[in-house]
Amino acid sequence: MQGAKSFSISKQLVWQAYLRVKANQGSAGIDHVTIGDFEKDLKGNLYRIWNRMSSGSYMPAAVKLVEIPKADGKTRPLGIPTVGDRIAQMVVVLMLGPVLDPLFHANSYGYRPNKSAHEAVTQAELQCRMHRWVVDLDISKFFDNINHDLLMKALQKHTSSRWILLYVRRWLQCPYKLKDGSLVERTMGVPQGSVIGPLLANLFLHYSFDQWMKKNYPMIPFERYADDIVCHCHTRWDSESLLKSIAVRLSECQLSLNMEKSKIIYCKDSNRKCQWKHIQFDFLGFTFRPRHVVSKEGNYFTGFNPAISTKALRKINETIRSWDVNQWVGWSLSLKEIAEKINPVIRGWIGYYGKFYPSILRKHFRYIDLRLALWARTKFKRLKRHKTMSIYWLGNVSRMYPSLFAHWQWAYRPPVARQKPAAG
Repeated sequence: MQGAKSFSISKQLVWQAYLRVKANQGSAGIDHVTIGDFEKDLKGNLYRIWNRMSSGSYMPAAVKLVEIPKADGKTRPLGIPTVGDRIAQMVVVLMLGPVLDPLFHANSYGYRPNKSAHEAVTQAELQCRMHRWVVDLDISKFFDNINHDLLMKALQKHTSSRWILLYVRRWLQCPYKLKDGSLVERTMGVPQGSVIGPLLANLFLHYSFDQWMKKNYPMIPFERYADDIVCHCHTRWDSESLLKSIAVRLSECQLSLNMEKSKIIYCKDSNRKCQWKHIQFDFLGFTFRPRHVVSKEGNYFTGFNPAISTKALRKINETIRSWDVNQWVGWSLSLKEIAEKINPVIRGWIGYYGKFYPSILRKHFRYIDLRLALWARTKFKRLKRHKTMSIYWLGNVSRMYPSLFAHWQWAYRPPVARQKPAAG
């Protein structure tokens, strides 16, 4: 019976955790068990998780380590727990989340309910108009360097539940498993890719940064999305002083700033004439920099605005180039079938990057049309050696079917028919 267990954990909570993990999908861990495989004996697998967690005998499997390439040529370690371990972690997230989230700072936006990256970017844009200087912070390998003892000390402030503390400690100490089968012991850090990692990371930075800023620099606004942080100052002196103080504070928490990547930026616009070497910064996939803007009255001026970053555009280009035109032709895909295949990806780009200064993204989507024109030249003999003709052909198709591809619908926006006014 449930009451005879060492820890009281609801079976319904395990079920809810499974539903959340299923919705998030994700790949298999070291046991090669996918969500689909797990569901073949769903009742038995969920019972085993509940039974082991309730009895105190739950021990997580090693975390599968995957190296994700970064834009600078380096790699980012991504830890993938097994499906069963992700469900167990979600059980704790469902317990801790409602307790911790109300305590977090209003300017902390990452991995929180009813918060988003777009809100963080919007707030940063507003603060850049009100403040001339930005301190752009880069914490060196934040997730890899979180101190376990300090993290557990912070967690103990908010829960006395023995089973939560026990399993969080086990997850923190769980080794990585490499491709060759060897194990790497872990004495610090929280795996990126784990279900509970974002909540623990937010808790750590809540005390090491957010609360410290609130106490020592209450008049300096900031936006934080996980470990991506920008602060806003009125003067250059304030920004330089703040950068030094933050570096000292993080070192006290056994973290360090990457001083080569952490910068002081001047938010230059039509009314700000100071000469400074750094006048742009990246935040959450957007580059903030001076841009030409048109006012509501039709006047041109220079504003300091966000738009899709060069790194993000490069990734989009890589994805577009990866679309195999010969495969589309070999599969005898129609233009409609191609649209069904790539539209979800395009809508994702539009939904995220099209929020700010969308003209850059609209202009960049011409590369999709060039790819589609290449498909047309490969498929139709009459267009084979006529690049310009294939582009004209595609243009005619876009005018006849403007909603066929997501970027056509977004870029061309057919006018809304006006309703005839009611009589009288």
